This record gives sequence, C-alpha cells and structure tokens, in this order.
Amino acid sequence: MASKIAGKLAKAGKKTKIVHTPYLKVTIPANGAKPAPPLGPQLGQRGINLPQFCKEFNAKTAHIKDDYPIPTGIHINIDKTFSLDIHTPSSSFLLKKAAGAPKGAMHPGSETAGMLSVKHIYELAKVKAQDLNLDGASMETICKMLIGQSRSLGIKVVKQLDTEDYREFLENRKLEIEEQNKEIEEKKAAKMLRL
Repeated sequence: MASKIAGKLAKAGKKTKIVHTPYLKVTIPANGAKPAPPLGPQLGQRGINLPQFCKEFNAKTAHIKDDYPIPTGIHINIDKTFSLDIHTPSSSFLLKKAAGAPKGAMHPGSETAGMLSVKHIYELAKVKAQDLNLDGASMETICKMLIGQSRSLGIKVVKQLDTEDYREFLENRKLEIEEQNKEIEEKKAAKMLRL
C-alpha cells in the first residue's frame, strides 16, 4: 500500500520528505567514532555536527579499552544538538572476553566454551552496575543475571579457577572451535552442491 502511494507521488513529481526519529541507537567502538560510514551517513542525515559528535563520544569513552563495542543512545533535539546515553558493553561480550572465549558454545548444555570464577562474575557485575538500564538493581540481581547469561553462552561459573589448568583448557578449546568451523564449512559446501 505504501509503495503504491510513493509511486503515485513520484509520478506526480512530488518529493517525499523523510522524517527521522529523534532517538537513534547505535553500537560504536570505544574511541572509534569517525565521520566515515556507517556512522557518518546515519548522523549526517539527521543534521548532527559529525566532528563535534566524534570528539564528544571519543572523550566520554577514553577510559574504555579501544574497540570495545559500546551501545549508545543518541537523543536528537530539534535544533540539531544531541545528548548521549553511553552504556557498558553487552554482557555476552564482557563474559566471553573475561573467559578468553572467542565465541560461545554451539551446544551450551553439553559443551563448555570457557570458565569464570565467582570473583570474575562479581567484578563484571560492578562494571554492569554503572549501566543506566540497571540503575537501582542490586549486585545480587546483576550477578544472577550474569550467571544465567554465562550458562546460555556455555561458560561455566566455578568457585576457583586454576590458571594452568585453564590455559590448557583454552588450548584444547581452540582445537574444538577449528573442528566446529570445518564442520560448518563442509555443511555449507554440501548445501551449495545440492543447489
């Protein structure tokens, strides 16, 4: 229906004006805001001063390790000014990073992608407690949320973690991931042959 109306307007020679929402959610690498695509066109269409945005975002994320994905909410005012809601990286990203796991388990119930100690979970909960959407949540609630998410990723939470054993586990896990990637590639190749 909308395409018919747009087609009729195009035939009549009338231009349609695109109305953008006053709120934009994007994920930007920490200290990595640049006026280049994909961020530049999204903000440029809304009339935001790109150099000013990049300078402000990079200053606010200077304390975060470079290239961590930062979910950001951008409130755009009528006069083309903006305000930023900068959140902490996603829980799954932080859990995988802390566990040293490049990716989660393909079969979370029967496969272990990594391990974290209870102390790691508590430290991650302190980071997530700074998030605006978890304002008012207790540390216990945030820890339970992180433990639940780690289970869904296949990351086991243990009381203590032996570094030597864990280093050996990660080396074996790399081999498992390589085998899984080979299986995936073989399945893709077999599927392409069927087509």
